[in-house]
Amino acid sequence: MDQLLKYEFGKIFPGCRLLDIHEYLLEKGIKLEQATGVRYLYHAPCHSPMKTYAPLKVVSELMATTVPLNDRCCGESGTFGVALPHIATQVRFRKEEELRKGAAVLRNDGYAGEVKVLTSCPACQQGLSRYTDDANISTDYIVVEMAKHLLGPTWLESYITQANNGGIERVLL
Repeated sequence: MDQLLKYEFGKIFPGCRLLDIHEYLLEKGIKLEQATGVRYLYHAPCHSPMKTYAPLKVVSELMATTVPLNDRCCGESGTFGVALPHIATQVRFRKEEELRKGAAVLRNDGYAGEVKVLTSCPACQQGLSRYTDDANISTDYIVVEMAKHLLGPTWLESYITQANNGGIERVLL
């Protein structure tokens, strides 16, 4: 999103705005009624694509529950892990500790269900998936988690079929 803002689309398309998909869904009132069997943490990317609204407010409203922030960088952005692996490893270790603490808080009342970390960054989502076994959490992109709950477990297959049979514009419109 940061790079897109440099293109000055407003000069080409007067009155246009750039919104992250999650901000768009919030504006359109598309949100979960209540997800059951799962509790959420939110990982705020270092380079958040959400520029119009506060990311933690967006995710909490979309998920229809208070979603606590899970702090710290995941160590996955750009070439960080390749350029400085010794530092990135320490950053990841600290993030894992933070994830364990956050999950423990969500389980304090005896809750034994799934704890999922949501993010709005594909690179972070990939990096956070490293902690699935060690921290006993799962991770997903916010809009994907919403699709699973709103459209059902076969949403992706249905989307691909519809897109292949008439183009993505027919799926989105």
